[in-house]
Amino acid sequence: MDMKKLTALAREKFGTFCRVCPVCDGRACKGEIPGAGGVGTGRSFQNNLLALQAVQLKQRVIHNVTNPDTSCKIFGLNLKMPILGAPIGGIAFNWNNFLPENEYAATIVTGCKQAGCIGMTGDGKDPNIYKFGLEAIAKEQGYGIATIKPRPNEQIIQLAQQAIDCGTSAIAIDIDAAALINMTVSGQPVSGKTIDQLRELKANISVPLIIKGIMTPEDALACVQAGVDGIVVSNHGGRVLDDTPGTAAVLPAIKQAVGDKLTILVDGGIRNGTDVLKMLALGADAVMLGRPILFSAAGGLAGVNFLLNKFQNELVASMIMTGCQNLDAVQADIIYRP
Repeated sequence: MDMKKLTALAREKFGTFCRVCPVCDGRACKGEIPGAGGVGTGRSFQNNLLALQAVQLKQRVIHNVTNPDTSCKIFGLNLKMPILGAPIGGIAFNWNNFLPENEYAATIVTGCKQAGCIGMTGDGKDPNIYKFGLEAIAKEQGYGIATIKPRPNEQIIQLAQQAIDCGTSAIAIDIDAAALINMTVSGQPVSGKTIDQLRELKANISVPLIIKGIMTPEDALACVQAGVDGIVVSNHGGRVLDDTPGTAAVLPAIKQAVGDKLTILVDGGIRNGTDVLKMLALGADAVMLGRPILFSAAGGLAGVNFLLNKFQNELVASMIMTGCQNLDAVQADIIYRP
């Protein structure tokens, strides 16, 4: 597998739903939902990439760093690299049904495990999206993270227990899906959560609880108050609210607000291993890949492994060029500030 072959496979399988642009920046597909695009003008999607592009790194070559260690521990899991496969569902109506939903979930969960990281599974208006994700996690002896839409708490707790019974490593709630129309019109209401509602979820879920969709220090501090284990700094890939800043732009203030009180993940616009390094330097403990990991699934398990190994190799090279022997050495001081 190589990038040329993977690109050809993706173009063949995605059809008009995704143009597989040389740079996946949301310009060609703006407003295309269903599809791969961002909501409205697509600026939230585009801002994710622009915010990362604005971050510059200090090149340092006078040091003894030769073989950087990219391993880390996230929610008690030993990972080869600080990368997770983000939860994506709705392959049929957003991605040309290029893989049956069950095959997609299995490809991501198994592919991420083979590459030494961990995949997340999705949820949606079709209950099979969640069901197939749990089947993929169970097949890998629980090595995966189930994600649930922000449904009423009693439903979340019930669905979370199903995932726990399958051995899930953690539970994520993507609160950034609070206004998804396709959920509401299908009779499955979703909404934001209060601190007390988050506390209730934490009290009734026995594995680490992750809240996805945090874009402000205030929401991050609310998660600390609720006692959750982790957050994902995310604007849902620019698919839920037009004109939000990029995640890289808001990440430093969130990190400053919460420090090490919970695990910080981030997604949005990450397209290579150098972008991973930037997000870690800005305050993340690990990153989540959305569109890139979905793109890689066009090549099956070989595609997922190829992409993740490519990202890790790029991360290693970037760590050498910034003098970072391990992830603990990746700090804000490697960012160039004129």
